[in-house]
Amino acid sequence: MQYRTLGRTGIKVSPYALGTLMFATSIGNPDHEDSIRVIHKALDAGINFVDTADAYGDSEEIVGKALKGRRDSVVLATKFGRPIGDDLNRQGASRRWITTAVENSLRCLQTDYIDLYQLHRPDPATDLGETLSALSDLIRGGKVRAIGTSALPVSDLVESHWIAERRGLERLHTEQPPYSLLNRGIEREVLPVVLRHGMGTLVWGPLGQGLLTGRVRKGEHNDLRRAGLAKHLTDERRLDVVEQLIPVAEAAGLPLTHLAMAFAIAHPGVTSAIIGPRTMAHLDDLLTGLDVVLTDEVLDRIDEIVPPGTDVGTLDQAYLPPSLQHAGLRRRPLGERGAV
Repeated sequence: MQYRTLGRTGIKVSPYALGTLMFATSIGNPDHEDSIRVIHKALDAGINFVDTADAYGDSEEIVGKALKGRRDSVVLATKFGRPIGDDLNRQGASRRWITTAVENSLRCLQTDYIDLYQLHRPDPATDLGETLSALSDLIRGGKVRAIGTSALPVSDLVESHWIAERRGLERLHTEQPPYSLLNRGIEREVLPVVLRHGMGTLVWGPLGQGLLTGRVRKGEHNDLRRAGLAKHLTDERRLDVVEQLIPVAEAAGLPLTHLAMAFAIAHPGVTSAIIGPRTMAHLDDLLTGLDVVLTDEVLDRIDEIVPPGTDVGTLDQAYLPPSLQHAGLRRRPLGERGAV
């Protein structure tokens, strides 16, 4: 295992991070003991980076049980910000919620500190300086070691560093954006910006939310598609690209999953890529590809299929800023639009 430094934190992490969404009872594996065995297998294989979130049901509790006796050897990351219940104040990035959410996570994870505490999604309703101030206090109080965000627009990333310098606050150490063979949009601005500012990058969705496992093929109807688990599983544009990538993997002598993971960690701006196995078999498959290194020839072929800095279709969980969600934010009032 060749470990990497998480931005400028000095923290050493594995190129694969273990995502724990699929260990949540309501979403993935209902057998807690089996999930714990999978976590232990990943740790035994040298993966030392574990990522969870308070919005992942009981995932934090399962992770907490799994890390008993092993906590100090694990770089533990969790997230806050997504709604927890129906209370409008149990979400977002306000100081009020952050100070409550961190205590909840510490209790569930059975730990005294969190190595990386991340804002799960942007919160346009809260001043970014307010969020950084609250997170800075957590670092100074010893409850958190580093702070980060997930899917934060690049303009906000840059602004966060300006705010931190201007107000004497802790700066963001990491960003967690989506990245895969099908979603390369972050290569255009996000990855250059995080490199420029010395941030670590923990990317999610390197297997295209299941499309890059080879289990979903164009013209075929398997259990995943019949279940309608995600719109992107029926996106013909994405399926067409998968059909073009499969021969590239075959020519390289690799399963599609190994091609996808090796691609995700090849970019110099990517520190770690999150894997999300639900079963031991899923983990074993991914572990066997940990040492795969793609040649320039293979990477050039990928560039021909999916040009750098472009996305194929739309990722189901992609963040949409308010200006794209609400028409009123991008249209002048009718009386101010002038003559047509």
